[in-house]
Amino acid sequence: MTACEYANIIIDISHEKVDRLFQYRIPDSLKESVDIGCAVEVPFGKGNNVRKGYVLELTDEPNWDVSKIKEILSVPQDDMSAEEISIKLAAWMKRYYGSTMIAALKTVLPATKKMKRQVHKYVALNMDEAQVRHYYQECIRKKQKARERVLAELLIEPDEKIPYEFITTKLNVSTATIKSLSDNGYIRVDEEEYFRKPKMHETSRYGAKELSDEQRHIVESFVSDYDQGKRDTYLIHGITGSGKTEVYIALIDEVIKRGKQAIVLIPEIALTYQTLMRFYRHFGDRVSVMNSTLSPGEKYDQMERARCGDIDIIIGPRSALFTPFPNTGIIIIDEEHETTYKSEAMPKYHVRETAIKLAELLPDGASVVLGSATPSLESYYRAQNGQYHLFKLERRLTGGTLPTVEIADLREELRSGNRSIFSRRLQELMEDRLNSGQQAMLFINRRGLAGFISCRSCGYVFKCPHCDVSLSEHRGGRLVCHYCGYEQPLTKICPKCGSKYVSSFRAGTQQIEDEVKKFWPMARVLRMDADTTKAKGSYDKILSSFANKEADVLVGTQMIVKGHDFPDVTLVGILAADMSLYASDYRASERTFQLLTQAAGRAGRGDKAGNVVIQTYQPEHYSIQTASKQDYDSFYEEEIAYRDLLRYPPISHMMSVQIMSYDEEMGMQFASRLRAMMELQKKEGAVFIGPAAAAIGKINDIYRMAVYVKMDDYDGLVAYKDMLEKYIRQLEDAGKMKKISVQFDFDPVHGF
Repeated sequence: MTACEYANIIIDISHEKVDRLFQYRIPDSLKESVDIGCAVEVPFGKGNNVRKGYVLELTDEPNWDVSKIKEILSVPQDDMSAEEISIKLAAWMKRYYGSTMIAALKTVLPATKKMKRQVHKYVALNMDEAQVRHYYQECIRKKQKARERVLAELLIEPDEKIPYEFITTKLNVSTATIKSLSDNGYIRVDEEEYFRKPKMHETSRYGAKELSDEQRHIVESFVSDYDQGKRDTYLIHGITGSGKTEVYIALIDEVIKRGKQAIVLIPEIALTYQTLMRFYRHFGDRVSVMNSTLSPGEKYDQMERARCGDIDIIIGPRSALFTPFPNTGIIIIDEEHETTYKSEAMPKYHVRETAIKLAELLPDGASVVLGSATPSLESYYRAQNGQYHLFKLERRLTGGTLPTVEIADLREELRSGNRSIFSRRLQELMEDRLNSGQQAMLFINRRGLAGFISCRSCGYVFKCPHCDVSLSEHRGGRLVCHYCGYEQPLTKICPKCGSKYVSSFRAGTQQIEDEVKKFWPMARVLRMDADTTKAKGSYDKILSSFANKEADVLVGTQMIVKGHDFPDVTLVGILAADMSLYASDYRASERTFQLLTQAAGRAGRGDKAGNVVIQTYQPEHYSIQTASKQDYDSFYEEEIAYRDLLRYPPISHMMSVQIMSYDEEMGMQFASRLRAMMELQKKEGAVFIGPAAAAIGKINDIYRMAVYVKMDDYDGLVAYKDMLEKYIRQLEDAGKMKKISVQFDFDPVHGF
């Protein structure tokens, strides 16, 4: 397997200690067996106790005196452990995405910091009932009221135990009294360890819903493959409201019957109470959830519950993929097109590819199921090429049909004298819905009160002094940078030309809320964006209020359009629909199509017909036209032709070499050097772009630039990355990288 002389080994595998490596020599007899990720037995410490370790790196470079380096003793032939799988996955992520092994390991290892043991305390009788009754009478005589209350409660059911908290709170008995009774042998205090569980209600189990023919076909095809030992990747392309969640539940049911566990990934933004309840109601206490609102203790306990088999299903965002189940059988990625499935920290992994790799590494393999109403171009392209199995759900099961979608041309509105942010058609429909007691949602892809503040006289735009972005106006006369948090008061005089014509491009959630209240003073309005959901629980609180019809209109950013099901919403207004088309990103059209389709899918999910109004300055754009018809296939044909023409993913692959420097000139010179090094080793089909300033050229006083490489061969890009990493490591060892850092991003989905 390896010709290397030495292995760097981790002995204690936990987040805190993954960077404590020990070096051992690989004996000739084991060179065929030792590989990254494998378990080994080694002599450890002064007493040379035999300990189990895991190989993280192979090298020919000794770290210290060769004569003092011990040898690996053996490679155990047991089944692959969860730790070995995690290390092999981390090694793959390091190579496939670029990163250090330590950073990759810290990503895949679940929280292992030992949290304080949680216990429930109970009080029970510790003597013969007759003896206790005799002592109870004595307490009454001596007027020892607290002891009397404890013993009276325990004697009601002498064989039962009572929660400790009940005695201290409801019976108002001090801990000193309980201790005295315990010390004298009349009672005993028992402790039972328990896991912290995220609070959920309505866990009564109910039978599976009757599936439609389309849904049943998917489940039967999957089960047939599964029972034949096929562990494939499946893409379910289902229109909004077509019942993908019911399919997921049926698939999980089948996998659990076969003694396996399930991981269900949902974007954090869509991890709502409403979504989780569908799983909790069906599977009861065998489900747990992992998300950012859990305390460290709760997160640790969910991992322990998974490890020891206390649960069968974990639901969570990206990080839930690394749940240490002993026997994962299925990994489901809902809303697989979401950009949150790509990590923005090193390693910049994508959940889709990482889940498929993890499924391969598991001893019995696992199946991967992707689901979306608007699949990513990557997934649909692979499904068209036969790499994934494609299933379609084309009937809406949530009641009703797809909504009627109309496009309002804002250029025409302006020409006809309508200067408000609502088109005439949207005003008309809002009036109708509010009068008939139905609900409406207004969606904008913006946050804050305004996009930017500028001088109408000279064109000066108020920018953050630390980041290369415009400041946004917030209430209270504040200008705020959404990248570094810098704030300054809003001034009414232009600092460049002294003009008084300073105003904002107003297209924010706050302003829409204000406009709704101005047009319809009686309407009850809720706003949902990054600012109103900062507090714990505020996200669910806003959605629950709206679901309970405590508001008529919900105004929000993209978080309101993700998978929510409100039967009384019969109107969705999409304001400034084309704003996302202006992003300097080759995926701008795809993002716009996905957002518009998802937003439109919120209307008419009950038994009442729905309407959608898309307001835009570019009504003829193909992403807006196809979204209005919810016609994914037409959009895909148009978009894939554009990607093919320009060799963008998924047709080709792309690597972004991202350079960050405290000195702009030094950073640009270094970026040019990296490009020149790659060009010297020019590989067939490689196309280089840059170096150029990043889309946001400066954040927090750090300059950012990038070099892009496009290539059909992903492994060719990895080879370039390996070469640059080796060069950068040499510079780091020589202390020459103090003012510059470099990251790699393959097939980037986030702007840089």
